[in-house]
Amino acid sequence: MGRKKIVIIGAGPGGLATAMLLSAKGFDVQIFEKQAYIGGRTSSLLLGEYKFDLGPTFLSMPHILEAIFEEVGRDLHSYVDIKELKTMYSLAFDDMTIRATRNREEMVQQIEKYFPGNGKNYERFLKDTREKFEILMPILQNKHDSLMDYISRRSLKAVPSLDLGKSLYDVLSSYFDDERLKISFTFQSKYLGMSPWDCPGAFSILSFIEHEYGIFHPIGGINQLTKAMGKVVEEYGGKIHLGKGVKKLLVEEQRIIGVELENGEQFHADDVIMNADFAHGMSTLIDNVNRKKYRDKSLQKKKYSCSTFMIYAGLKGTVPLDHHTVLFSSDYKKNVDEITKSMTLSTEPSVYVQNASVTDPTLAPEGIYRPDSLSFIFR
Repeated sequence: MGRKKIVIIGAGPGGLATAMLLSAKGFDVQIFEKQAYIGGRTSSLLLGEYKFDLGPTFLSMPHILEAIFEEVGRDLHSYVDIKELKTMYSLAFDDMTIRATRNREEMVQQIEKYFPGNGKNYERFLKDTREKFEILMPILQNKHDSLMDYISRRSLKAVPSLDLGKSLYDVLSSYFDDERLKISFTFQSKYLGMSPWDCPGAFSILSFIEHEYGIFHPIGGINQLTKAMGKVVEEYGGKIHLGKGVKKLLVEEQRIIGVELENGEQFHADDVIMNADFAHGMSTLIDNVNRKKYRDKSLQKKKYSCSTFMIYAGLKGTVPLDHHTVLFSSDYKKNVDEITKSMTLSTEPSVYVQNASVTDPTLAPEGIYRPDSLSFIFR
């Protein structure tokens, strides 16, 4: 009997991580990616000699990726040079700028400088959320294939840590009374495309993760991570087919047996793994007859999270900004409500600016003036 054949749809981080693990175990892995490059949103954009991450620009908890590489007998750091940022990000309000750091003493000093008496509340937030994180993490890492997985002893034990009925903003309000300080620890809900006033309170672990584990930058950009993953897949014999989008899943007797590509080619497999967006995959790759539970009517009721408007600009001359800077609207709640509720274009948006070349000179060309590459994200 030959090797078990696995088809993976999409060469984004999830598809590549899956391909690494399976190819290392000896499976015949075939990835089909519609773009001419790997990485999905975690890929790069070249404008002349300037290089930009196409999507994500923050990296935290690199030890998770290290563990995946170790699982397949590889060392992440032999593929990618990763630097920790001393200043994780700057948070700019109308009257002050907080330079967040995971150095506990320095962070407490900053909070006391701008918000006297809140240093101890910051310490309390870290302590409480660390305990919550230690309870929730095993749940997040466990599979949930059946109802019994949700009502297991481990899952039920985690219920008090979910802050049911509380929003992320509510949870942080129990620690801080200043709006700017609350926003500094709740804006991370935007990573999920959500408002802090609607995001479940359990996601207070997002800001905790940053302050506990730090923020990092791979030299060359976040895109270097997926490129490294692709190399490992190929080292183990996996095949990545670029420019070959999947048109539909092949179904026989209610079992997926392979895929049909946009060019008409068909590939059969023992198993198919879909790393495409859920909305795209369920609405276009599966026909109406086989969709069953997720029919068009059900899909149409689902809402998409908010996206971002991106500007990639290569500039000559130094820019007086840290690696990551968030410039908050003077009325942040109004700005967020406009994005998530009224769906109106804000007259005063909050802006995230990535100025990565202050850390990484490989992202911009050398010249008479020190060039810096900026990635503007309007939110």
